[in-house]
Amino acid sequence: MRDFYNKLCLLLLEEFFGPIVGQIGNNLLYGTKTLPAIHFGTRLSKIKVKEGLSVLIKFGFVTYHKNEDNLHVEYTIHQNKIIMILRYPRYIFFAKTYCGDEGEIMFEEVLKNGYITASEVIIKTYKRIEQAPSNSTDELPSISDLKNVFELLVKNQFLMNCTSFDTMSEDTEKPKYDLPNLDLLAISKSLEGQNVEFSDRKIYWKVNFDRFTQDLRDQTVISAVTRKFDKEAGELMREMINLMYLRTASWADTSNPIPYTEIKEQVKKLNYEALERYIDQYLRLLEEDRTQFIKRVGDSGGGQYSVNMKNAFKELTWTTLENIVTEKFGSKAARIFRLVRYEVDVSLEQIQKLAMIPAKEAKFLTYILSQENYIQTEELKKSGTSSGPTKLPYHFCIDLTEIVEMEIEHCYHALYNIIIRREHESNSNKRMIEKQLRVQILSANLREHGATEQQLADIAEMMTPSETQQLEKAQNAMKKLAATEIQIDETLLILTTYFRYH
Repeated sequence: MRDFYNKLCLLLLEEFFGPIVGQIGNNLLYGTKTLPAIHFGTRLSKIKVKEGLSVLIKFGFVTYHKNEDNLHVEYTIHQNKIIMILRYPRYIFFAKTYCGDEGEIMFEEVLKNGYITASEVIIKTYKRIEQAPSNSTDELPSISDLKNVFELLVKNQFLMNCTSFDTMSEDTEKPKYDLPNLDLLAISKSLEGQNVEFSDRKIYWKVNFDRFTQDLRDQTVISAVTRKFDKEAGELMREMINLMYLRTASWADTSNPIPYTEIKEQVKKLNYEALERYIDQYLRLLEEDRTQFIKRVGDSGGGQYSVNMKNAFKELTWTTLENIVTEKFGSKAARIFRLVRYEVDVSLEQIQKLAMIPAKEAKFLTYILSQENYIQTEELKKSGTSSGPTKLPYHFCIDLTEIVEMEIEHCYHALYNIIIRREHESNSNKRMIEKQLRVQILSANLREHGATEQQLADIAEMMTPSETQQLEKAQNAMKKLAATEIQIDETLLILTTYFRYH
């Protein structure tokens, strides 16, 4: 797994930060190192190494600490944080959903800078909105409005104080969300071009990635319940998770008991008539389902329920693996896979009988699944001694941990291939992409200066029909690759969350 994991990390660093940062990151992927060791391993000048390390440290990809003899500083890279780059678009979408367009721009600025002060965020956001073509006639937001949006980002815990800025070690303290007193007058003067000193110049903010991972986790569970049952069941699951946060740690395996009366009261606030009317039936449906995302843990006060996240992701992982087996080997192979899952230590004869598949085909599919490591074989030694060679019986079983590790490796491999292919499509059509961009800019400029429709049509004809067709084909291919990347990342989220709970 480490091979393509490291390759993917290196590819992301080179794509977003350039070859120098990529070289330094690649050198650190193989272990913690000191500055002289990085300098020797990369053959870069010490100035370039320091600049590259400062970038990696600023974005939280690298942390440093003094070694045991307290003489040298050692640098450690964190691949799990680099992989999160793939989820930045989804994080930005969350920020936009909860905090609006201004919140989206602010969040982007924090992502682009690694860590930043609140005053700087507001200034950069104001300038971006001011320079946006769509806002040329619209009224610009006030500094006070932008301050409220920033506070909303903090209130939703999308941003947190950069508590580890001094030591740059891994965060072990509880996240802090203390809002500073912002000097709005100083921000206004800065926008006018005056040199001012901000009151929050030493208070930095960074993205709370753990909060976004929780949001993606919750969304995965809610979507699974919605697909399996209906929209009302999904909404009930959402409210159960919201109530879970009030009494339980975010990453606890199972929530503390949630009273029925509190669930009913919460549902009433939604004004969701169908769910409010049939809440008892929906709770029973979720409780009695095999997945057991919700469990009844008491009878006092009309009943008490708990959300079982650990079991939820175990079931989601099994379902994901079954879907993978179905896509790769067909429905009959998936039937055998499910049979081995539920029938512990099942033999080949039992598979042929219970799966209701012809013996020859069952043997072939079982062999394929075994060869691809989706099922494992175990020999059962007979008791007693035997003088001659004997044929030992063997049974089939599934090692879930081993299969999940294998599929995570497949995900990293697929993501690596997608990024390589996307770069190839972009580079192969670079000339046409640039030409189309020039045509669009020229058309926009002429339209602003009152060009006629004929003049605009003449400009559009600069792109020949064959170029337009080829460019559309390349753009469609890149869109499909982007969609596939998101789907693979969703699978990766389920599998990695399974390991977080187990």
